Amino acid sequence: MNWTRRQLLEAAPFSVLPLRAWQNAPDKPQPGQIELTAGPVTMIFEPSLAFLRSLRLGDIEIIRGIYAAVRDRNWDTVTPNIRNLQLETSAGGFQLRFDVECKQDPIDFAWRGLITGDASSRVRFRMEGEARSTFLRNRIGFCVLHPIQECAGHPCTVIHGDGSREVGRFPRFISPNQPFLDMVSISHEPAPGVTAEVSLEGETFEMEDQRNWTDASYKTYCTALAKPFPVEVRKGTRVAQSVTVSLRGASPAAKTRRAGLTLEVDTAGAKPLPAIGLGLGAHLLDAKSLRRLRALSPAHLRVDWKPGAGIPQLGIPLEVAVHLSANAAQDCQAAAEAAGTAKVARWIIYHQAEKSTSAKWVDLARRYLKRAPVGGGTDAFFAELNRARPEMSHLDFLCYSINPQVHAFDDSSLVENLAGQAQTVESALQFSAGKPVAVTPVTFKPRFNPNATGALPTVGPDELPPQVDTRQLSLFGAAWTLGSVKYLAESGARSITFFEAAGPLGVMESASGSRWPRLFPSTPGQVYPLYHVLCDVNEFAGGEILPVRASHPLLVEGLMLRKGNRARLIVVNFTPRSRVVRFAWPTPAKRIAPRRLDESSVGSATETPEAFRARSAGALLPIRGAVELALAPHATVTLDSGA
Repeated sequence: MNWTRRQLLEAAPFSVLPLRAWQNAPDKPQPGQIELTAGPVTMIFEPSLAFLRSLRLGDIEIIRGIYAAVRDRNWDTVTPNIRNLQLETSAGGFQLRFDVECKQDPIDFAWRGLITGDASSRVRFRMEGEARSTFLRNRIGFCVLHPIQECAGHPCTVIHGDGSREVGRFPRFISPNQPFLDMVSISHEPAPGVTAEVSLEGETFEMEDQRNWTDASYKTYCTALAKPFPVEVRKGTRVAQSVTVSLRGASPAAKTRRAGLTLEVDTAGAKPLPAIGLGLGAHLLDAKSLRRLRALSPAHLRVDWKPGAGIPQLGIPLEVAVHLSANAAQDCQAAAEAAGTAKVARWIIYHQAEKSTSAKWVDLARRYLKRAPVGGGTDAFFAELNRARPEMSHLDFLCYSINPQVHAFDDSSLVENLAGQAQTVESALQFSAGKPVAVTPVTFKPRFNPNATGALPTVGPDELPPQVDTRQLSLFGAAWTLGSVKYLAESGARSITFFEAAGPLGVMESASGSRWPRLFPSTPGQVYPLYHVLCDVNEFAGGEILPVRASHPLLVEGLMLRKGNRARLIVVNFTPRSRVVRFAWPTPAKRIAPRRLDESSVGSATETPEAFRARSAGALLPIRGAVELALAPHATVTLDSGA
């Protein structure tokens, strides 16, 4: 069977199912994905990324993903271009061939992929490639992802390059260093009596804990970081590697998950809702934007202060991140003077020469910065904090920033990585000495590259800056933001700072409009869909969050809020397909009022947000046992009971 790229992207494997049947078949692949089977093992191949995803034995995820990456000297991943896909299937198995080009000046690397699966549950992914130019790279080769839920804290066995055998465990809390080095295989038991072994050939492999960057996985990769990088790859250099996944003890009749999507609210696990604020950013706010900002009721606005800058006075509490220079004492005094009489929610202390705050800078700042808690941590990834943990006796709180796109960039990976956000909070609380954890800021993309080894590429006139993601103004972006609030809040974060107030990194467009109207098609002054998610959450400021367990959290999620006699459940659909989800309303109520943010209402919600939020929710849903809620693609539905 030969597939063109267009056919793959337009494939509709669910067209034979009536709508309701498709809605209740949550484990089916999305359009553009190919479902494969090797005996009782199922998996998904994503042709647009050459990514083998979610190897499962019925209900159990064995491997989250296998892919081959080409990463430049600054750790940027070169986008693969896949062609000539050929799929052959047989009883209990398959053979999939394809060609890949990775071109990004000066990198030109091409490889051929072969994935096979057989009835014995054995899956093999092989790549053979050649450099068609001379370039510098940090990595070329396979990455294998083990899932967190099935592996964290569980035993595993590693075979090293010298043949020695090590019995260990996947880390429970995020490991700052590589858990395993010099690997040729790793095996674990995803289910009682079932052993999954991953064999690696062609390079020196080791494992890192990807939760350091909020990826919800452990990654086995090459080349070992102990080796020098970047490395020059000469034109004509050939690379050949393979990954083989083998199962022993797998039953042909593995238990499959329930077809329906459900949510379950834990009424006994209530936690305080964190303070949720925004970054202020560099865009000026006109009167209308300022009104809309105040309507969102942010708990604080983050201001990044550097020597010579001012601090705005907007009547909203400030989270002031002070970036100290070599003249630290002078900087602290200047920051205190710039803040004036503004209400400061917290001072965050960084030093421009450090990735994680030293205690001496916090002690120095306390002499000048009064009236608010003083804390520190890192302005970069959780990894930098985890590898250089501050002395907590000097801090009032601990902080770090997160984004979901250090290693992977597709929608599915962004949703998977929401669970990784919770892992960072849980791990930070293990070394914060009981001090609060503030996550600041949360962005869709990295704001800067703390690990670059060379000059960053210039941005062309037909390109967006690397910090900008068009999902900022999408319905998917709103759903993802709700997921981020949920996972960070349920895991115990005390304060969360999201995005910026205005502009391409904000919750609304500036009055001047987009600098890239074709690439970032916003309209001047509009709000983005995620604005309404943060409004809905902040209307319950000072209230509680109740944990929600989703049967299929990569498809549909929920966030439950409670304050006084009011209750609110916000449900999101992460997928581009309609869904139906069932749940029991957890508080006494006869009817609930829904407000839908989806493809039918997004126009009014973004252009006239005040009217959208003020109008009646429409027909009330009666509560007679379980509630069944229909969700449009990428929808956010807010349900209220009480006054």
